[in-house]
Amino acid sequence: LGWKFYDADDYHPPENRKKMAEGIPLNDEDRIPWLCALHDILRREYTSKQDVVLACSALKKMYRRVLISGASAIESNQPEQQGENPALKILFAHLDGPRDIIAGRLEKRRGHFMPPELLKSQFDTLEPPTAPENFITVSLEKSLPEIVLEIESAIL
Repeated sequence: LGWKFYDADDYHPPENRKKMAEGIPLNDEDRIPWLCALHDILRREYTSKQDVVLACSALKKMYRRVLISGASAIESNQPEQQGENPALKILFAHLDGPRDIIAGRLEKRRGHFMPPELLKSQFDTLEPPTAPENFITVSLEKSLPEIVLEIESAIL
C-alpha cells in the first residue's frame, strides 16, 4: 500500500513491558495511556494526510473507541467526537482463529516481551468487534498472502 506502518508493541511503556515479561496481564489502567498515545500518532498522521497501518491488540470495544477518539471516548463512552478533532476513520481488521494456531505462532516468536502464557488473558479480555464498528474479520487459518489480500481489498 505504501503506507506507514506502526507496531503498537513498540509504544508500550517500560512498566507494561516489564509486567508482561513477568507473565502479568495488563489491565485497563495499563492499556489506556498506551492507547491514547497510539491515538495521538494516528491523529498526527491523519492531520498530515498520511494513511497508516497500525498493528495493535485493541481487544475491547472501549480500546477501539480510544484509538478512534482519544481520551474523550472514555468519558463520553461514544466514538464520535465533534469539534476541531473529529473521530478518526479506522477500519479494524479482526484477525480471528483457533487458540492453538495463535499459540503456535507465539511459541515461534523470539525476543518479544509478551510470553505465550498470557494468551489466555488476551482471549479472556477479547470483545470481538460488532456492528456498528467499522471492521472486517479475517481468518488466521488462511495463508499470510491470502490474509494480506483480504485486508487490502477491504481497504481499497
